[in-house]
Amino acid sequence: MKFVNFVGVAAMAMGFGAAAWAEGIVVEDAYARASTPTAKSGAAFMVLMNTSDQDDRLIGAKSDVAARVELHTHREIADGVMKMMEVEEGFVIPAGGSHMLARGGDHVMFMGLNEPFADGDTVAVTLVFEHAGEVAVEIPVDLNRKPTHGGGHGAGHGAGQGQ
Repeated sequence: MKFVNFVGVAAMAMGFGAAAWAEGIVVEDAYARASTPTAKSGAAFMVLMNTSDQDDRLIGAKSDVAARVELHTHREIADGVMKMMEVEEGFVIPAGGSHMLARGGDHVMFMGLNEPFADGDTVAVTLVFEHAGEVAVEIPVDLNRKPTHGGGHGAGHGAGQGQ
């Protein structure tokens, strides 16, 4: 009886963005969304943790769900006006630390969606790291998720934050 309960809990965890890991990188609390059912773009958010003793860098992302997949952030361009832009150099994940990809900040951007993101679906994404290599992640689509996701991990970026 307890085994059945464990299997049920494990299956639920898999459906809600269970962690993925490879070579010292752990991906947690991942989810994807699009702004509307007819949107041509979408984004994915997650916490990237580096359990190794050397810094790593997320340098790219790949997926068949869109014509282009890029790493993006929001930056202030003038007088409080924010602009979304590609981050070609990627995002550093410090040794023993974490980096949060969150709404309004750093994120994985899908442009030219092949089909709309439907709530409850999953998006197959391969994250590419400078040292850890490729990490395949199945990211659940959650169109109702609030922007304060990942609050339990902290919102900081950098060594020792967000763990």
